[in-house]
Amino acid sequence: MPRKRNPSSGNRRRSGKGDKSYRKPPPVAPIVQTEDFLFQLIESQEEPLLLVLDRVQDPHNLGACLRTTDCTGVHAIIIAKDRAAPLTDTAVTIARGAAEHVPVVEVRNIAEMLGQLKEYGIRIVGCTEHTENELYDTDLTGPLALVMGSEDQGIRRLNRKACDDLTKIPMFGHVNCLNVSVAAGVALYEIVRQRLSAKEF
Repeated sequence: MPRKRNPSSGNRRRSGKGDKSYRKPPPVAPIVQTEDFLFQLIESQEEPLLLVLDRVQDPHNLGACLRTTDCTGVHAIIIAKDRAAPLTDTAVTIARGAAEHVPVVEVRNIAEMLGQLKEYGIRIVGCTEHTENELYDTDLTGPLALVMGSEDQGIRRLNRKACDDLTKIPMFGHVNCLNVSVAAGVALYEIVRQRLSAKEF
């Protein structure tokens, strides 16, 4: 006599996190883009907005920056090929889907790239403690590239010199700096605020 099938256990879909047989598909890191891609992208935008990361070495920070750039309408992130966090699976996972929408461009020399961006009419603003100009007093409208430095050393001196303007986030507590991904979020949303305000007039 055939055994009756237990309806409570047969043919059950095993897709929940509590099921040990369930495995989340591994993320696939998007392809890192070239400088030629970046220049074509810039030419296609009326007001390009770029984020330049100078020697940011933690992939978690890169992923968090990717997520923030997608939310704030940044057209691309520029990173160095050497001494910087590459676009790893970790960064893509932290980005929560943003890596599929915000291009990451690797360049050999950040300072040289900043010079090339100026030729396209893009103003370079570095976010650093080495200035008296505060973020909320800085004009952040128009075609812009925001430069953020590494977690421990900030923006390198050569890259600071390549900036058109320097600005800093005002600090009111005992800690004298923010995590780079948090600082990028603060600065990028100030850019968004100024761009929205400019459109109202």
